[in-house]
Amino acid sequence: MKEIVLSVEKLTVYRETYAAVQDVSFELEAGTDMAIVGSNGAGKSTLVQAILGILPRQAGEVLILGRPLTRRGHLPSSIRQQIAYLPQNFLFDRRIPITVNELVALGWDDLGPKLPWANQKQRRLAVRQALERVDALHLGTQPISRLSGGETKRALLAYCLVRPRRLLILDEAPAGLDVRGESEFYQLLYQLKQEQGWAILQISHDLDMVRKHCDRVLCLNRFLRCQGAPDYALSPDNLAAVYGSDFVRYRHQH
Repeated sequence: MKEIVLSVEKLTVYRETYAAVQDVSFELEAGTDMAIVGSNGAGKSTLVQAILGILPRQAGEVLILGRPLTRRGHLPSSIRQQIAYLPQNFLFDRRIPITVNELVALGWDDLGPKLPWANQKQRRLAVRQALERVDALHLGTQPISRLSGGETKRALLAYCLVRPRRLLILDEAPAGLDVRGESEFYQLLYQLKQEQGWAILQISHDLDMVRKHCDRVLCLNRFLRCQGAPDYALSPDNLAAVYGSDFVRYRHQH
């Protein structure tokens, strides 16, 4: 039996006076790629942000690697270090003179500004290995302001890889990439999941990608309408319950 990396039980989250997510429960096992699908405003990002402790929850429990997320969104540092998050848009001030190597190194949980020499060497090696894994070693000395969208995504994946992680959370991470870049991103993500044994929780609007790459699907429309393998969760009846019957008819026409 696989380890449960993430457990969510009867989670309810309000946006002001509105219940954006209500009574949602599911479990995510190690080595599993789970997609959250649903229309705009269905509560997908709200759900992810509550799991990360960015948004407060009004009811329910979140356990990550068996440890509960507190009401203030806190986790032990030993657990939080095993979580990586890639947002939809990576916004930064392009005037900041930071290189890819320096960005990836931020993912290394060091001992403070004055590292012993041995730890500095270990850190440099970890950065190099992470960039090699995502085929981005040649970008190491490049300022992040000069990166293309696809190169930025690779740098951020290297940031996730610089330390061992157990849970990777993606909020529409391929947003802004062209068709080729998106395909390469998902191919790389699939390879890394196999190599690293990550549990992945990702928001996606690309149902074809979800069918091809994901192991489990959550269909969300404030409530959890269904969950299961892609063939079941993305059936016409379930899609109609999540997106509406007009959406299903449109897909069949194409």
